[in-house]
Amino acid sequence: MLIVGAGPTGLVLALWLTRLGVQVRIVDRAAAPGTTSRALGVQARTLEFYRQFGLADSLIARGRQVSAANLWVSGRRVAHLALGPMGKGISPYPYAFIFPQDEHERLLIDRLSDAGVTVERETEFVGLEERDEGIIARLERAGGRVDYCEAAFVAGCDGAHSRLREALSIGFAGGTYEHLFYVADVEAQGPVMNGDIHVALDRTDFLAVFPLTDPHRARLVGTVRPEAEAARRESLTWDDVSTRVIEWMRIDVKRVNWFSTYHVHHRVADRFRSGRAFLLGDAAHVHSPVGAQGMNTGIGDAVNLAWKLAAVLRGRAGVPILDTYEPERIAFARRLVATTDQAFTGVSSSSVTARTVRLHLVPALLPRLVSMQAVRRLAFRTISQTAIDYHGSALSEGRAGGVRGGDRLPWVPLDTSDRGADNFTALTSLEWQVHIYGNADEIRKTAHPTEDYTYTGETTTNWAITLSDPKHFWNLTGDAKIRLKTRNSGFRTTHAVIKTADGKYFVSEEGNPESTAWIERDYIFRDMTWRTLLMTDTPSNASNRREPDPKRVPIIPTTRATPDLSKVEEVGFSDLSEGGWIPSTSRVQAWEIWGKAVPR
Repeated sequence: MLIVGAGPTGLVLALWLTRLGVQVRIVDRAAAPGTTSRALGVQARTLEFYRQFGLADSLIARGRQVSAANLWVSGRRVAHLALGPMGKGISPYPYAFIFPQDEHERLLIDRLSDAGVTVERETEFVGLEERDEGIIARLERAGGRVDYCEAAFVAGCDGAHSRLREALSIGFAGGTYEHLFYVADVEAQGPVMNGDIHVALDRTDFLAVFPLTDPHRARLVGTVRPEAEAARRESLTWDDVSTRVIEWMRIDVKRVNWFSTYHVHHRVADRFRSGRAFLLGDAAHVHSPVGAQGMNTGIGDAVNLAWKLAAVLRGRAGVPILDTYEPERIAFARRLVATTDQAFTGVSSSSVTARTVRLHLVPALLPRLVSMQAVRRLAFRTISQTAIDYHGSALSEGRAGGVRGGDRLPWVPLDTSDRGADNFTALTSLEWQVHIYGNADEIRKTAHPTEDYTYTGETTTNWAITLSDPKHFWNLTGDAKIRLKTRNSGFRTTHAVIKTADGKYFVSEEGNPESTAWIERDYIFRDMTWRTLLMTDTPSNASNRREPDPKRVPIIPTTRATPDLSKVEEVGFSDLSEGGWIPSTSRVQAWEIWGKAVPR
């Protein structure tokens, strides 16, 4: 997999794919990571993604939670919004969080390096040739040397001026806002240097103040004086910024650490995919900084695409699953650009209508709206991106109560003695899972549909079976298979075990061998050689085993046999040694079964 661009989007894509066992190559034309940044906010949905590969805690330790946001209009504070409790019960990260993009990137780069992947710097994508089996990309190194990279797919995470998007001749329709904006990292004093977010609106000016981990530092975003922009656009400095709002907010800037200007654009690519090439992040969509959505949306693109690419490259899904990336993500990008465009126009436009809205209508309505709990929770779900759904996706179907196919998995804290335990803990495997909520005895009765289905389990014991279903058997004919991911020691091997409708047990001769490293293999049931598995009345001395009958344990496989695979009552695995089935030291990390359910 070739990834072009080593910003947050490309880095997260590389990390997720690497965790899923996909070999990646990531290149960037810059000589070094950025040292300045506009992006600051890390939304709750992004932190949930980061928790899945062990990054959330490290990022939170380096950033800053923000407790409140304030809106000022013409020198008067008109609204105060407490951010801490807004998302309580919605996410394990129910708050606003700030972590500058340049520091964010360095953390991602370090994690990627720990995984054995290094960003190839001063390497620019310059062209692409697509073939049936993959792509060949032309990469230009420092000094002009051209290399060629063969890959199954290529992802363009190379920003608003994406060379990959240009090479694919994909349009990037949209526009540019009228004002020139600045971002400055400053050391300052004053009443608003209190750890809150402050947004100030005036007749012609706009200013946002974001706190950083150092209580004396802040990130300021505002407008450049129009006359300064017209006079010397290429050499603007801090002295050229509009100071009206800074003065009436009583911000005393002691030092400017760095200063940069930029135009704000709103654009969405016509397509997010062309053959084996994909666009993500700013290469696919750019919009105003309203709501701190840009970087987080790119990271969402990366996560959405990563698991699908990994499923295809590992043979777990067909190529058509990649067709769902564009409709899922382009729909959200278009809605986001439309809504942030309206909001930003209201904040920054010099038109009479926009001034009337921000100077009169907003001060009158906003305090009443934010006083309503329903409005605050809706605002959190929208800004945190926890409300994103894929109801219209080809992958989404079904409903269970208020949860629909395509919804984000609702966060459920578990009522246990383990503080912080929740249903998101299991998601760290980055694998497909079946979650069961409610009374297990009742759910078990309807666990199997009467069509194709997959069952996935995880265990550290040496015996496992599928859910017991009194209404259905497994039909394991055709292409039905079991996948075992094991790590065995102590001269143990892991084999598939089935119990047929007549109560007999059979064990496969094929199985994962002893290995101190993880081994993942698929076995087709109809191609396996089976032996009958004798049982004994000797009680088990392994209290942690799940056994088909607690008074009986299998012992030695005997003669070869041909079980009836069309009616199988239980499916699973067992660890066997020369002496039979005994307490073992093996660990089975994951096992999956594909088959059909048939009525008993």
